[in-house]
Amino acid sequence: QVQLVESGGGLVQPGGSLRLSCAASGRTFMINFMGWYRQAPGKQREWVATIDSDSNANYADSVKGRFTIPRDSAKNTLYLQMNNLKPEETAVYFCTARRFGNTYWGQGTQVTVSS
Repeated sequence: QVQLVESGGGLVQPGGSLRLSCAASGRTFMINFMGWYRQAPGKQREWVATIDSDSNANYADSVKGRFTIPRDSAKNTLYLQMNNLKPEETAVYFCTARRFGNTYWGQGTQVTVSS
């Protein structure tokens, strides 16, 4: 089992920045992928970014150039650095991890982009 706990959400003005953290615990060795999804009110959960065990990152087109997904393997922590945030990116952001074909999710952290 893998446990994921997100933190760092909050209220930010349009154009601002925020960094989310996802702390992994439990059986963290051999995690193949970690990533972030988000879900806005009334919408489906959507993929934001993923990073694999070789630190290869992929991003949704909507966040390319503004978001990065650094990973600190020593701390078993994944981050989501979000810059130039837009109001439409208000959502609950979820951390996910995949290990041996099993997918794990955190409880989510709320990000609100508003003036």
